[in-house]
Amino acid sequence: MNSVNILSWILFGLIVGIIANAIDTSPNNGGVLGSILLGIVGALVGGFVANLIFGVSVSGFNVSAFLVAIAGSLLLLFFGRAVKKA
Repeated sequence: MNSVNILSWILFGLIVGIIANAIDTSPNNGGVLGSILLGIVGALVGGFVANLIFGVSVSGFNVSAFLVAIAGSLLLLFFGRAVKKA
C-alpha cells in the first residue's frame, strides 16, 4: 500500500466520520481526529458486518462502500454511547 492509498483512506474516513457525526446529533468531543478515526474504524466494522450478514465483500471507493462505512460509524457511535451509559 503506497502513501497515496493511505492518504485517500484517511480522507475517506474523515468524510464518513463527519457525515456520521452530522447524522447523530448527540454531542461529540472527538474533534477532527476523532471523526477520522470513527470513519476509518466504522468502514472496517461496516465492511465486516456486511460481509458477515450479507456475504458480500465491499471494496474500493463507491456508493456501497460509502453507505456501509457510514452505517458502521453509526453502529460504533451507538455502541460507544451505550457503553458510556452503563
